[in-house]
Amino acid sequence: MSEPLVSVVMVTRNVERFLAEAIESILSQTFKDFEFIILDFGSTDSSKAIAASYAAKDSRIKLQEIPSCGLTEARNASCRSAQGRYIAVMDADDVSLPNRLASQVAFMEEHPQVGLLGALADCTNTDGKSLRFRVHLNPPTEDEKIKLALRKQSPFCQPTIMLRREAFEAVGGYRPVLAQAEDYDLFVRIAERFRCAGLDQVVLNYRIHPQQLSMHKQRQQSLCMLAAQASAEARRNGKPDPLDSVGEITPKVVEDLGFSLAVQQSALAKQWEIWIRFLYMAGEEHAALSAALEVLHSDLRYVERRRISDLHLTVAWLYWREKRLSRSVMSAGRAFAVRPQVAGRPLKALLVRLGIA
Repeated sequence: MSEPLVSVVMVTRNVERFLAEAIESILSQTFKDFEFIILDFGSTDSSKAIAASYAAKDSRIKLQEIPSCGLTEARNASCRSAQGRYIAVMDADDVSLPNRLASQVAFMEEHPQVGLLGALADCTNTDGKSLRFRVHLNPPTEDEKIKLALRKQSPFCQPTIMLRREAFEAVGGYRPVLAQAEDYDLFVRIAERFRCAGLDQVVLNYRIHPQQLSMHKQRQQSLCMLAAQASAEARRNGKPDPLDSVGEITPKVVEDLGFSLAVQQSALAKQWEIWIRFLYMAGEEHAALSAALEVLHSDLRYVERRRISDLHLTVAWLYWREKRLSRSVMSAGRAFAVRPQVAGRPLKALLVRLGIA
């Protein structure tokens, strides 16, 4: 058989609840010239059996299995077995819209200089119901603006990405040392050698659910994003990449790269504020409350008092929603103790800013 034009790559581990819908969304694409690499890296639930049942019915599915490992290693293994000219990244808990591959392939064929293409993603809740907001609001679509945005954060939603396989291989794939921000680092390094673009078109439903979050992963993701930024800055200045000799990203390593503990904690608090808002809007109020409490119980000595006060007010609101009134009042009191000015702030204005009202 001739090589497919597109390789869709998806790694799986214990995603039985959402996997069938994710697989079907790829098999139902209007564009047909693709192989579908599903790589399991340590599932203990029925994920492997679900994938195998689809592979038995559709020869485009190339089912692979490797021993339990990190997500970055699994992503590299799936991408390095790709045969297509283009690599389309897919996550096992999301849903690609029917015209996703057709739209992205058409763009890449018309723009051979583009190595990295993103697109828009609508957010859904655990049950797949639309939340009427997007992962990124008005992200840049032009090369220059995308590269400017990449200096601070990723303007792309990972499972909307289509890569030119040549670009993936040119930069050596994902870097395991930057696990939890491996996608951001990959995009930055590809952008240094190739043009980037974004489709002003929704191609994916991005599912928000509590299982995709943990405090450890959010903290590590924040550290790795800062490390990737320092790494890119060094390369722009013609210096050796400081991460070439680093085995693990720790707060001390990131501090040595030029980001103080104050910057680290502030970056983490901002990131958690976004995810707490997303969880609330997805109807996962208890998960949002648990996340907010976990943040407040962590080391926040360098975080702005305004942000800590807002976290306490968010907890107060979520307790109120659960009809735990005494705890709600106590949390509101803590917000006032941290920052007395909060008493003069209209509650509705705060909730609007947090995306709750």
